[in-house]
Order: sequence, then structure tokens, then C-alpha cells
Amino acid sequence: MTTGVVYIHASPVALCPHVEWALSSTLDASADLEWSPQNAETGRMRATVDWTGPVGTAARLASALREWPGLAFEITEDPSDGVDGERFSHVPGLGLWRGSTSANGDVMIGEMQLRALMDAQPDSAGLAAELDAVLGTAWDDALENYRMGGAGADVTWLHRQVG
Repeated sequence: MTTGVVYIHASPVALCPHVEWALSSTLDASADLEWSPQNAETGRMRATVDWTGPVGTAARLASALREWPGLAFEITEDPSDGVDGERFSHVPGLGLWRGSTSANGDVMIGEMQLRALMDAQPDSAGLAAELDAVLGTAWDDALENYRMGGAGADVTWLHRQVG
């Protein structure tokens, strides 16, 4: 078992019930989210959901939510015994990004991935661009205004039924 957080940063109002259905279906738990206006984008709503479930739940949640390209979200899964954490980010126009995370939430890049990037890039500018892509810099830049737009909002807890 592990825990994580779903940050729905920006959802069209009409999509909110579909997001709740996707979360409920994936977690086998009723999702009755506390939606609030997304101050960074007029006409959009935001919600935050803390969850508990089996390892791999974040990937299943990201798969369910990415079906709606107009939705901006992030999903984290905390590390557990023998398993790195994960972060998924989805931004309209950029699509879905995934990164492995350490215990403190930093994105981790493996040795072999770094070696492949260095071998494929003839100069430091090319390597820097590839590292930005692997680190999800474009997604972080796009989501930063949304992250600030949720200060003080309510959080909902969801627990997957196990057994």
C-alpha cells in the first residue's frame, strides 16, 4: 500500500462529475470532491484528493484522467518498500509526463538514461534541452500558475477498498 495526491488544477465545470466518476471507478471509493474556483483561469474548477491504495494506483489514475485533453492535473504516488515514487503531470497541449521521484519528491534520472542522453547530444545546449524534457520542465512551467491558484482550498481523502 502507498499514498498519494491527485491535484486537479483546472477542469471545465462540465467535466467535474466525469473526473469524480473516474476517481471513484479507479479507487473503488466514492469521490465527492470539494471543488473550488481556479483563480488562475476563469471558468475552471480545482480540487485536491489525498488517496491510499496499492502501488501503481497513480498510473491507473493518470490513465483514467488523461482521456480528457482539457484537464490540467498532477498525480503523485509516494515511495514504498522497494518502489520509487512517481509524479504524473498532464497539461493541455503538452500531454502526459511521468517521472520517478525520491522520498523528498525530487525527480530522479537514472544512470543509464543520463548516459543515453549524453551520447545522443553533441553539445551542452542539446543536453540541457533533453534534461529539461526528462525533468518535465515544460509541465512545471505550465502548471505553476495553477498551483498557486489553489492556496487554502479544501482537500478530500479517498481510501481504496482492499480485500
